[in-house]
Amino acid sequence: MSNEFLWVVLMVVNFVGILIFYRYAGKTGLYVWTAIATITANIQVVKTVQLFGFVATLGNIVYGTTFLVTDILSENYGKKEARKAVYIGFGSLISMTVIMQIAILFKPDASDFAQPALKTIFSIMPRIAIASLTAYWLSQLHDIWAYHLWKNKFPQTKFLWMRNNFSTMVSQFIDSLVFCFIAFWKVYPQNIFWSIFWTTYIFKWIVAAADTPFLYFAKKLHDSGKINELVVE
Repeated sequence: MSNEFLWVVLMVVNFVGILIFYRYAGKTGLYVWTAIATITANIQVVKTVQLFGFVATLGNIVYGTTFLVTDILSENYGKKEARKAVYIGFGSLISMTVIMQIAILFKPDASDFAQPALKTIFSIMPRIAIASLTAYWLSQLHDIWAYHLWKNKFPQTKFLWMRNNFSTMVSQFIDSLVFCFIAFWKVYPQNIFWSIFWTTYIFKWIVAAADTPFLYFAKKLHDSGKINELVVE
């Protein structure tokens, strides 16, 4: 199977996963997805692949879904609930980075086979984490702000596509710019670096455009009372 086919399959799997989490666990499911997505994206991003003739990093899809999550929360619950997802993602990434840095310090047993792979992946994680945390914080808070700016101007449901895409388009440019410069500047040759930057942004934007029908579906589920909100007693 080609990388391009797998990329599309992965995108659909992520979108469907979000709807399943949301349908059966409500806001809590979206918060859980945010934690999963931020951790998974920062592991996948260390792998580079060829997509449509360009060099790109993995992680663009699953990371891009965090913008869909905050847009669903913004649309159905408001700015305050959307910001909670940002805080959860931020805390999840910090926790994972600290825990794994300690884990790779353990002296492995002679029978161990995982240490080299873990060290390869997670030894670069502090730089990736700093880049991701900075980019995530700035871009997500901008996305929430911009989403509500467009929602206040065009509150009708028929303009849902506009606030989803217009807010995310700028937010993901901020995210890609900040992340790539902190994480990859002088790590790769400049031609590879700029290829990663532009493909990162373009692919994230494609994900944002493709998630629009899923945002409409999530709103329909919410408005029709089909969301099973978890209640802690």
